[in-house]
Amino acid sequence: MPLQSLDNVFSEAEVLDFCHKTADTLNHMPQFVVEKKIDGLSVAITYENGLMTVGATRGDGVTGEEVTANLKTVKSIPLKLKRPIDKIVVRGEVYMPKESFVKLNQRQEESGGQLFANPRNAAAGSLRQLDPKLAASRGLDIFMFNMQEIEGEEVISHSQSLELMKELGFKVSPGYEICHTPEEVWQAVCRIGETRKDLSYDIDGAVIKIDSFAQRTELGSTAKFPKWAEAY
Repeated sequence: MPLQSLDNVFSEAEVLDFCHKTADTLNHMPQFVVEKKIDGLSVAITYENGLMTVGATRGDGVTGEEVTANLKTVKSIPLKLKRPIDKIVVRGEVYMPKESFVKLNQRQEESGGQLFANPRNAAAGSLRQLDPKLAASRGLDIFMFNMQEIEGEEVISHSQSLELMKELGFKVSPGYEICHTPEEVWQAVCRIGETRKDLSYDIDGAVIKIDSFAQRTELGSTAKFPKWAEAY
């Protein structure tokens, strides 16, 4: 499954329009999941028989840069799942907590190094370090937000996949909400906006997704974006 980017919307009217358009296509109002849009670097990690085998950046959505050794230094990424699954590919956002970012720039300043402009750039630069020990010293973290592929287990919805990933030992999208109407979706987006300043990590919006995998297949994708998700 390609690691696609998301189409963006910028107003309440566009969020509600997205909900109504998907309902029109499906002939009924679907269930939605609303999540924080973590401001970091997107990666995909593959596990076979419960063991982490390879991790890569999103790249162009089809081919990424292999960063397995550096991802293994992120403490919240399990090297072994809590129970074995034939194969699972999970997608997550590697980020640098605000506290780690401040400490990193303090160290950079003391050593005469170049300061990073923001936590996202710092996370991306850290993940691409040639030396895993240097990556390990940067205090990176991750939230998983998608299950790209699974073998040996049936999963029919995004919310179910998030619960399964939690059960397997992953940190998943924090505080996601299941919504049943366009109005509930917008209220969930607003709540994310209200909590933004209190978070220990950066977000750059909210993501609205159709929950059902069957409905996602029905809605399909454009060449660039899935039609079953949008970023506000």
